Amino acid sequence: MDINFNTAEFVRSYGEYSQLPPSERTEIAFAGRSNVGKSSLINKILGRKSLARVSGVPGKTATINFYRLDPIYLVDLPGYGYAKVAKSDKQRWSGLIEGYLHDDRDLALIFQLIDMRHPPSADDLQMIDFMIESEIPFVIVFTKADKLKKSERTERMEGFAREIPMFDKITCIEFSSQTGEGTERIRDIIKELAI
Repeated sequence: MDINFNTAEFVRSYGEYSQLPPSERTEIAFAGRSNVGKSSLINKILGRKSLARVSGVPGKTATINFYRLDPIYLVDLPGYGYAKVAKSDKQRWSGLIEGYLHDDRDLALIFQLIDMRHPPSADDLQMIDFMIESEIPFVIVFTKADKLKKSERTERMEGFAREIPMFDKITCIEFSSQTGEGTERIRDIIKELAI
């Protein structure tokens, strides 16, 4: 399906699971630890500078943010795993993420973002295990790819193959919001699912 990515609009933020409206159209979600680059990725694929608010402060996205990209929604989940956050906030975030993932939603895919420079965190692995067990389709996007030399990238990909379960069966995309690498592949996947 042909989608005009530039027409995306911010719909609403939800800070509590109980506020989430029922699922009314196909949703594609973005998950990852705090500061992994979710907002930058969303802005890049939508061809916008600041539709998704980018923050230098980890753990800033404490809400689930919905963006309308007809005929679907893109859903930005709160970043997880940031240590310097009050326990009550952590519980609310995990409640939001878990509530969303366990809800009866028309969730077509999750783009799971992992910083390419580092091994996956315990939270990343927990999320991947959850998606595998729950049979939620997902793609891993390795962000900040431009920060590594070619040899370092090869080394990290070999590392990921050992660190991530079922790695050989997972679609992976190397991505950079700086250079645009990986943007078209992500858009193509969204187009395929937007039926």
